[in-house]
Amino acid sequence: MGSSHNNKSRIFTPCTRTHQIGALLLITTTFFLTRLFDQSFSPCHSSSVNQDGISHRNHVHISDGGRSISWPERGYGSHLSLKIYVYDENEIDGLKLLLYGRDGAISADSCVRGQWGTQVKIHRLLLQSRFRTKKKEEADLFFVPAYAKCVRMMGGLNDKEINQTYVKVLRQMPYFRRSGGRDHIFVFPSGAGAHLFKSWATFINRSIILTPEGDRTDKRDTSAFNTWKDIIIPGNVDDGMTKRGLTLVQPLPLSKRKYLANYLGRAQGKVGRLQLIELANQYPDKLESPDLKFKGPEKLGKIEYFQHLRNAKFCLAPRGESSWTLRFYESFFVECVPVILSDEAEFPFQNVIDYTQISIKWPSSRIGRQLLDYLATIPDEHIEQMIAHGRQIRCLWAYAPETEPCSAMQGIMWELQRKVRQFHLSAETFWLHNGSIVNRDLVEFNNWKLPVRLP
Repeated sequence: MGSSHNNKSRIFTPCTRTHQIGALLLITTTFFLTRLFDQSFSPCHSSSVNQDGISHRNHVHISDGGRSISWPERGYGSHLSLKIYVYDENEIDGLKLLLYGRDGAISADSCVRGQWGTQVKIHRLLLQSRFRTKKKEEADLFFVPAYAKCVRMMGGLNDKEINQTYVKVLRQMPYFRRSGGRDHIFVFPSGAGAHLFKSWATFINRSIILTPEGDRTDKRDTSAFNTWKDIIIPGNVDDGMTKRGLTLVQPLPLSKRKYLANYLGRAQGKVGRLQLIELANQYPDKLESPDLKFKGPEKLGKIEYFQHLRNAKFCLAPRGESSWTLRFYESFFVECVPVILSDEAEFPFQNVIDYTQISIKWPSSRIGRQLLDYLATIPDEHIEQMIAHGRQIRCLWAYAPETEPCSAMQGIMWELQRKVRQFHLSAETFWLHNGSIVNRDLVEFNNWKLPVRLP
């Protein structure tokens, strides 16, 4: 009876052709609006390969005045989203020593110059970064500022003092102990890498190390660089060459360059460098290798140095005290194709840069006439292509503010994002059924007393 009543109360409207057309229009409109919003609010994706040989499948694009550099979405995410805590020099006893020396007489401005200036630039850029957080509890990563290389070179601390001070600093960081140092970042800007901290293998062997140096096995039994946790960073090219607009020295057209190749550097008693100097003596019309003075009244100035560097088609970059060389990065800003003569050298951002498109790597065991003969066979048209490819990616060598869409810091941030962990543990970290983190004495994390036991 109830069912009959309900059937009588319903009013059925016949489905006319007008209704069918309206429904079809609604579906079509919904489809196109969905596609429009997807394109407007999603990162730019592509499945093509650009002229620089960089695959764009499932990549996130960074555009910079016509330049497009892609970070793979897989493993990195579709956009930068991380929080980094920067330790303040006043909150940790000993940090000021690593920044300014025992007498506090060394300034950041004096340390920002030269090839090791990345230790200062990265610190300053993180202090200004939109990814910086002032709350330790919400941080994904922790940055430990130190200008130890500069401080050591300027006599502010000796090796023993540096080692002792680092250990003292780490013992005041409960978050370092919580993760075993896995979420802490250290910059070592020179060829020594983390070996500058003599006890690195004991205390920061799990931490994230930013360094231009990927190998020091020539002088030590092991390299401090670990490709799975550490990040190779670009060296510090002079700001006068990396800035937008008019730089200190402008590149020359290939037709105006006097030499096929050049090597600008000291011999330092290194076999490869000595071979290049001898080769330049044999073929002075092809290879320039002047006797450079880096101090005294005949010291080569910045402008003169880059004027020499731009006067060849190829810039030779042999190994020195370590495998990395600043000359590799400098060559891009005078548009000279770098020729790597350092077998163990590592380079930054290998997930986005195809180095075969922008440089040449030649065995260091084959430095000689054969190298010059080979370089002479490369047509100018191909050299121009390599220079053009290098022009596209050299923004990644510049330590510029975040307002610049392409910079070394952008690249470093993407690589750091790949290191973020959801969970933190170490041999000295334990947890209970309620999720609380405790130490070996079952003391909850927030009550850990300083100095903490190091992992």
